[in-house]
Amino acid sequence: MKYSILLLVVVSLVSCKDIKKEAVNTDEITEISARTYPENISKIFEAHGGLDTWNSLQSLAFTMEKPDGDEVTTTHLKNRKALIEMPKHTIGYNGKNVWLHSKDTTSYKGNPKFYYNLMFYFYSMPFVLSDAGITYEDTDPLLFEGKSYPGIKISYGAEVGESPDDEYILYYDSETGQMSWLAYTMTYFAKEKSKKFSYIKYNDWQDVNGVLLPKAIQWYNVVDGKVTDMRNEVLFTNVKGSTEKPKSSIFEMPDGGKIIE
Repeated sequence: MKYSILLLVVVSLVSCKDIKKEAVNTDEITEISARTYPENISKIFEAHGGLDTWNSLQSLAFTMEKPDGDEVTTTHLKNRKALIEMPKHTIGYNGKNVWLHSKDTTSYKGNPKFYYNLMFYFYSMPFVLSDAGITYEDTDPLLFEGKSYPGIKISYGAEVGESPDDEYILYYDSETGQMSWLAYTMTYFAKEKSKKFSYIKYNDWQDVNGVLLPKAIQWYNVVDGKVTDMRNEVLFTNVKGSTEKPKSSIFEMPDGGKIIE
């Protein structure tokens, strides 16, 4: 893995944080399996195991290898509380506040509020695209290496997340029904609409308690609006999806931590 490139992607290029519902301060998120979805997105959910199976899970955890050690992310799926454990830092979201705890004097160089659920949302595709407040619209297909991938444009209501102007396009394989690409714009830092799309390829899946989730995702370069070659790859290991609720205490800020405003 090209770690230096990955760092740039995480810090300055990627902004799917705001797919989430910001500052969810509740013990449970209402189940969304009864909602009616367009036929094309419904078939994608089914190709990945179905929303009923996804909704049966209470927590999700995965590991990413980093240059200074493993990074382990645990998320409570029913309220999106989060915990990211790193060798020198821990980031958490307790349902109200994002917090940072440093284990030594090393400064955390990223933005905890931006990062705390960033990789969870990339990893939980396509199921996070079933959240409330989303509008679906057919869009032009993506043509890559001679194959056409139909597209579904994802947009959000004005009150959803910190950057409702972000736009996403899910491209899927018309033969398998599985998700193949995610295109997204970034407005978290600029706070204004962007016409520049970045692209992630999804083509390596693993079964996690009955749902298909990524084993790896790949960022691709874009030249003159066209997807070209792969820039870097992120691998996910030790993936665990559980039907048991995680202990709420693990998401609380430990002594010595600080709330991120």
